Amino acid sequence: MSEHRREARQRVFLKGRIIFNNGSSSFDCLVRDLSPTGARLVMSDATTLPEAFDLYIPQKDRTYRATLRWRREDGIGVTFEAPAQAGTGPAASDPAGMEASVTMLLKRVSELETENAALRRLLASMAQSGDSASAA
Repeated sequence: MSEHRREARQRVFLKGRIIFNNGSSSFDCLVRDLSPTGARLVMSDATTLPEAFDLYIPQKDRTYRATLRWRREDGIGVTFEAPAQAGTGPAASDPAGMEASVTMLLKRVSELETENAALRRLLASMAQSGDSASAA
């Protein structure tokens, strides 16, 4: 395969979020290759994408304005129209989106706290069974 890129892409394994329709539509993707001028993305579903969209990478806290360049069965290639903007997560410019994100985050924290409590109870019961077994 010939190399058409201006810059070499670094192999990465980062979670990404494709955002379009003025922030009303989005879905997760996996960023597999990344350079300052573009990326290769892998998605779980075959989906229709607009020609241009925002790509948010939470681990880098960066949003890139991306243009679709190619599509294959194993992923898509995009180029970035401008340098990434820092601190511009999907909800940063959309108060309703931020409220929804906070609500989802609070729900997830609650779920994790419940799971943590259940695991602590399980560990305590296992410790008690171990103590009674060693006493016998």
